Amino acid sequence: MKISLISSWGLLGGSIPAAVFVTVLLEAFGLPLPGESALIAASAAAGAGATRLPYVFLAAWAGAVIGDNIGYVIGHRYGQLLVARYGDRVGLTQARYARVEAATEKYGAFMVVFARFFVVLRQFNGLVAGSTGMPWPRFLIANIVGAAAWAGLWTVLGGRAAHWLTHHPNAMHAVPLVAIIAVVIFVAIRLVRKRRRR
Repeated sequence: MKISLISSWGLLGGSIPAAVFVTVLLEAFGLPLPGESALIAASAAAGAGATRLPYVFLAAWAGAVIGDNIGYVIGHRYGQLLVARYGDRVGLTQARYARVEAATEKYGAFMVVFARFFVVLRQFNGLVAGSTGMPWPRFLIANIVGAAAWAGLWTVLGGRAAHWLTHHPNAMHAVPLVAIIAVVIFVAIRLVRKRRRR
């Protein structure tokens, strides 16, 4: 079912790597799209034989690098003005932008590498780096490394998981239970964090 869903969702003639590329690219410069989820699902589809895993990795890596650099150019040219006018529409409030900006100024290139593994930071990584004046060569190198690590991690994990499940079909019965437990843990963590903030 997952494979057919991804295939029908694919762009350019049902190409799974093309769908991953476009989704990750658009997410990388601020649009609220599920880039990481798309990568994991596509990797799982590749692990089950629907496409080739290296193509999924290259699509995600290229989409992340290109998208982040588009974000960098936008941030470098328009910066705070753009955030003030349109930030709320894509979930980038002034308070959220200030936190990401402070982290970028504090950690520099390391922030660019590790930002790809976190939802809000991943979406506005390039935009904030450009607006804070980080030199583009430094950003590009860190961005290439971070995108490769992120795409490599989820491609391997998604592919391995799908490959294992296809060879252990009985394990599929445990998936709904694991999903429910994961959701309960996630909700509990969010509630605890909200109480601490209050």
